Amino acid sequence: MLRSLVADPSSIDDRQWAVLLGAQGAELDELCALADSARRDVVGDELTFVANRNLETGAVIGSGSSASVEDLVAEAWELGATEICLQGPVPQSESADAYLGLVRRISATAPDMHLHAYRVPEVRDAANRLALTPREFLEAARDAGVGTVPGTAAQVLDDEVRGVLTPDGLSVAEWVETITTAHGIGLRSTATMLYGHVETPAQQIAHLRLLVDIQRRTGGFTELILMPMLPENAPPHLRAQAVRGPSLDETRALHAVARLLTLGAIDHLQAAWTKLDEVALDAVLRGGADDVGGVLIDGRLRPDAGPESGRQLVPAQVAEIAGALGRTTRQRTTLYETAPDDRQAVLQKVFA
Repeated sequence: MLRSLVADPSSIDDRQWAVLLGAQGAELDELCALADSARRDVVGDELTFVANRNLETGAVIGSGSSASVEDLVAEAWELGATEICLQGPVPQSESADAYLGLVRRISATAPDMHLHAYRVPEVRDAANRLALTPREFLEAARDAGVGTVPGTAAQVLDDEVRGVLTPDGLSVAEWVETITTAHGIGLRSTATMLYGHVETPAQQIAHLRLLVDIQRRTGGFTELILMPMLPENAPPHLRAQAVRGPSLDETRALHAVARLLTLGAIDHLQAAWTKLDEVALDAVLRGGADDVGGVLIDGRLRPDAGPESGRQLVPAQVAEIAGALGRTTRQRTTLYETAPDDRQAVLQKVFA
C-alpha cells in the first residue's frame, strides 16, 4: 500500500487510508517519513509561528474587570502580537450587541492587529440573538474588524459522533453551512479535528475528505489543526467511558495521513503544541506538521483572560524546537505572510 502511496497518493481509497491510521513499527516510520517529505516539498524547511494573545469572550466582556479589553489588546500589541484570538459566547446575562461591540473596541484600540474571532457556535448564537442570518452577522463582524474566524468546534464532522460528544450541539450541515458562508464573504478560517475519543478511523478519514472538499470549493482554510482529546477535558458524560485519549502511534499516523490526504488542498498542518507532550510534538513535526501556531502571549494584565493561560511559548523555545529538527523559524501573520520587521523586533526584544 505504501508503494502505491509513494507513486500516487490519489490511488489510495478511503478504506486503505483508514488502514494506514493503524500503522505501527517500521510501517508507521515509513508513513511519517513520506509525510515529512511531502511537507518539505510543499512548504520547505521553515517552522512557522504567530505572535498572538487568546481572549475568552466571557472573561473580557464585563466592565468590573481590573483591566478592560482595550487594556489587554494594547498590552498584547506592546508585547509584539499581531493577532488577537477571541472565542467563546457572550453570556446570556449580557446583551448580544456585545458580539459586535467587542470587535469594534478591539479594532479601535489596535487597528493593525488581526482579529481572529468567533467560532461557528458563537456565530450562530449571535445571529439568533440579534435576529440576523449567519451571513448577515458574519458580514457585520467582517465590516467591524474581524479578519478570520476559528474553525474550531468542528469536532469530527459526523452526526453520530457529534451526537455523542455534544447532544445539543450543531449538526454537520450547520457547521459546514456556516464555515462556507464565512469563506464566501472573504473570511478565511482554520480547519480542525478533535480526535481520540469515540470516533472510528473511517470517520476520521471522512472528516478529512469533507474538509478537502470544502477547500476545493472555497479555498478558505488557512491550515489544518489536529487536536487530541485529553482525558481531563472530556465532557462529563463521557468520562464514565474512561476516555483514554489517543496513543502516540495514533497521533503520529493521523498527522501523517492528514498531510498526505490533503496534498494540493491545504498546505499547512499545525501541531497543537498545548495538547501534545514534548515527545508527541517532536514526532508530528517530523511526520508532516510545519507550524506550531500561536505563542499565546499572557501579558501581565489579567493573564487568566485567555482559555489557555500559562501556556506561553517564547520565540527562543520555538527556535530550540526548530534547531532540533534542522529547520529555521519564521514569524508569520495569521494568513502566513512574514510578520512585519517591526513586529518581529518587538517580540524578540520583549522575550529576549
